[in-house]
Amino acid sequence: MSFRKVVRQSKFRHVFGQPVKNDQCYEDIRVSRVTWDSTFCAVNPKFLAVIVEASGGGAFLVLPLSKTGRIDKAYPTVCGHTGPVLDIDWCPHNDEVIASGSEDCTVMVWQIPENGLTSPLTEPVVVLEGHTKRVGIVTWHPTARNVLLSAGCDNVVLIWNVGTAEELYRLDSLHPDLIYNVSWNHNGSLFCSACKDKSVRIIDPRRGTLVAEREKAHEGARPMRAIFLADGKVFTTGFSRMSERQLALWDPENLEEPMALQELDSSNGALLPFYDPDTSVVYVCGKGDSSIRYFEITDEPPYIHFLNTFTSKEPQRGMGSMPKRGLEVSKCEIARFYKLHERKCEPIVMTVPRKSDLFQDDLYPDTAGPEAALEAEEWVSGQDANPILISLREAYVPSKQRDLKVSRRNVLSDTRPAVAPSSARPGASTSAVSVHTPVPGGSLTGAAEAGKLEEVMQELRALRALVKEQGERIGRLEEQLGRMENGDA
Repeated sequence: MSFRKVVRQSKFRHVFGQPVKNDQCYEDIRVSRVTWDSTFCAVNPKFLAVIVEASGGGAFLVLPLSKTGRIDKAYPTVCGHTGPVLDIDWCPHNDEVIASGSEDCTVMVWQIPENGLTSPLTEPVVVLEGHTKRVGIVTWHPTARNVLLSAGCDNVVLIWNVGTAEELYRLDSLHPDLIYNVSWNHNGSLFCSACKDKSVRIIDPRRGTLVAEREKAHEGARPMRAIFLADGKVFTTGFSRMSERQLALWDPENLEEPMALQELDSSNGALLPFYDPDTSVVYVCGKGDSSIRYFEITDEPPYIHFLNTFTSKEPQRGMGSMPKRGLEVSKCEIARFYKLHERKCEPIVMTVPRKSDLFQDDLYPDTAGPEAALEAEEWVSGQDANPILISLREAYVPSKQRDLKVSRRNVLSDTRPAVAPSSARPGASTSAVSVHTPVPGGSLTGAAEAGKLEEVMQELRALRALVKEQGERIGRLEEQLGRMENGDA
C-alpha cells in the first residue's frame, strides 16, 4: 500500500535564518525616527547605507561592509539635504552611486569614494528639483543606465536622466492621493504603484498612460505595498477592513479578483515585501515586527506557499536586502537582510542547508549583473531590454579540501603540451611523472627511448580520459545526492 506525500516538495522549505555574531553587527548607529514607511536602509556588495538622526538637516551613513563593530559618533555622513532623508537607493549599475529623497523636496545623487567616506560628503553629483512637497520614494530603473524615478507627497511621479540632470517624464494626473510605493517590472517598461486611495495601478511611464488599475486592492485604510514579480504578476501587501494584514497575488490581465489572498495576523505595522526573482521567494518584513516570513510563489494554486518564519527578540525599525551578487555562494546563502534596531544594524543570513560543497546550480541561476542593458536615450526612444545576467559560479569559493581536489584535477586535465624540463623525482607518482614529461627533443635520439616516451604519452592520455570520466561521474552522483537530500527525488 503506497502513501501519497502530503507535504509539497520545495528546495526552499528548509531555508533558515541566522543572525550573525555580535562582532559582525554595526553598533551605535542612531537610526532615523522619521515617521515614514521607508526601509531606512540600502545595501549593495560594497556598502551599507542607513538613514540616521541628524540635527538641522538630513543625513545618512555609508559604511564599507567590512566596517563592523562600534561606529564612532564622529564617523562622516552624507549630509547635503536641508530636511530629513526619507528614502535611499543604490544604483544597480554602479556600486558607488546612491540616490536620496528628502523632506526638502529635492532628490540628490551622490558618488561615494571607492574606500568609503573619510570626511562628511556635502556636495552631490547632481541635485534634481521638480517636486513641490517632500520626496518619499526614489528607485532606479533596473536595466537603463542613469534613469531614476522619484515620487513625492505632491502625488507626482518624476522620471529623470541623472546623466544630464533633466526631467524625462512628469506623471502628475495619475495619482489622486499619497503614493506609498513604486516598483519597476523586470525590464523597466512599466511600473506599479500603491496609493492611499487603496488602488494599485500599472503605469506605462513613457506614454504616461494607465495600463491597468485595481480599486480597493486591500480594503483597510493602512499603507499598502505593490511589487512586480519576474513573470509580470503583481504581489501586494495591505490590510483588510478588519485591520488584518494581508498578502495578495494579481494577474495584470485580470485584476477583478486576486489569484491568491492570504490573511496573516492583526498587527499594525506596514508589511515590506522583498522579492528574489531567481528563486521566486518573497520575504515579508513588518515594521515593528520581530519576524521575517517567507513565501514561495509558484504557477500552481494556491500560488503563495508559506515556507517559514525567522523570529528574533528585537523589533525591526527598517530592513535592507543584499543583491544576489553580494551573497556568499559557497555557504548556500540565498538572501541576506540588514535589520535596523534602534541603535544598531544586524545582518541576518538566510541559507539552504546542503551537504555537498559543490556549486549549487539550482539555488543560483544566472542573476542580474551590474552592467546596464540600455542607455537612458535608448530607453526613452522606446527600447526595452531584460537585465544582463551573470553567473555566480565565479563568486563560488571552494573549501580547502575542495581546492586541493580541484587543483589536482586541473593539473591532470591540462591539455597543453608540457614544455618545461622534467622535475619528477624518483618515487614520484605515475601521474605526476606523466604530466611533467618533456616534449621529444634533440636529446632523445634512441629508438628505445622514443618508444618509452610514446608509452608514457599513451598512459597520460588514458589517465586524462579516466580522470575526466570520473569527474563527470562524481558530479552526477553529487547532483543526485543533493536532489535526494532536498526531497526533489
